[in-house]
Amino acid sequence: MLHKNFKNIDKVVFGRGSFSMLEDILEPHRKENDEFFVFVVDEYFKGKELPKKIPLKDNDLLIFENVDHHEPTTEQIDALRDKILDEKGVPAGIVGIGGGSIMDIAKAVALMVTNEGSSTLYQGLNLIKKPGVYHLGIPTISGTGAECSSTAVLTGPVKKLGLKCEWTVFNQVILDPELIASVPDDWWFNTGMDTFIHCIESENGILNNAFSLAYAEQALKLCYDVYLNEGSGRSAENDDKLMVASLMGGLSLSYSEVGVCHALSYGLSKILDYRHCYANCVAFQHLDDIYKNGVKEFKAMVAKHNIQLPKNLAAGWDDETITKMAHVSYNLPHMWHHTFGENWKEKVSIDDIKDLFKRM
Repeated sequence: MLHKNFKNIDKVVFGRGSFSMLEDILEPHRKENDEFFVFVVDEYFKGKELPKKIPLKDNDLLIFENVDHHEPTTEQIDALRDKILDEKGVPAGIVGIGGGSIMDIAKAVALMVTNEGSSTLYQGLNLIKKPGVYHLGIPTISGTGAECSSTAVLTGPVKKLGLKCEWTVFNQVILDPELIASVPDDWWFNTGMDTFIHCIESENGILNNAFSLAYAEQALKLCYDVYLNEGSGRSAENDDKLMVASLMGGLSLSYSEVGVCHALSYGLSKILDYRHCYANCVAFQHLDDIYKNGVKEFKAMVAKHNIQLPKNLAAGWDDETITKMAHVSYNLPHMWHHTFGENWKEKVSIDDIKDLFKRM
């Protein structure tokens, strides 16, 4: 039986225009440490209107991070931490404004400004030694669930693995659906499918339970409204639903686990530098023998929204590349355990995982 005494977000505000509450929310925390805030913002917004609405004070630090071509790395986190500490000291808090990668960067930097050494030392479960500083997340794209997870996923020189502990979770999240209205259609689809796949994998494994199933059931209903049912597609109402689905999907996996698709996507991301949500979509379409109904629904959503996913990718991969990806995926035992049970090693070998990659 699974018993997780997990840490949830301390505070959540949801609603159109709630970004305007940021200044009032931050004010009580401004006297902490060296009395300044760091705002880490997706470089996509540089020169646009959103940064102008950030309540910057004279001593605050605004950093634009480019995450277009890669997911967060341990090297990137270490460099950001050193920049902040060298220039300003220990911040009162970190605010992340952007997609899942920015959420993970904000969570990781908030931990690393109070913990010594490289972030590579802390890739794993409960390896962080000291609590981080106050951190607040404002997602501008929905689906990854990074706004509520206890993990800051980082790619290091050896492995792709998160900093995971109860101190990773945001102290505050602002969910303003107005911020996701400008998301490009392919990103809107791929990140939304991350939520959908979270729920399918959470439900279809040995660690599911009434708590995780309740969140998954509601998140899936919202995903169907956004991507499959009559009235699906881009709209203000569906942006509201997608933002809530992302949160609920993240909470579902927090009290259960993800499975085969996420294990494969980690291999694709680590070795081929595929973005996480796209990698999930690439892999999930080939897993109908494991997630039959989920893959059927996924393909219906792909067709409905005219999404083009690549085929025959494996024809361009040599055996060395496939083997490297398989080893990355194999070294995520919690995901295979959730899918296949305690004796998963008797059912899944490196060669079996290589065969899964060869389907792509």
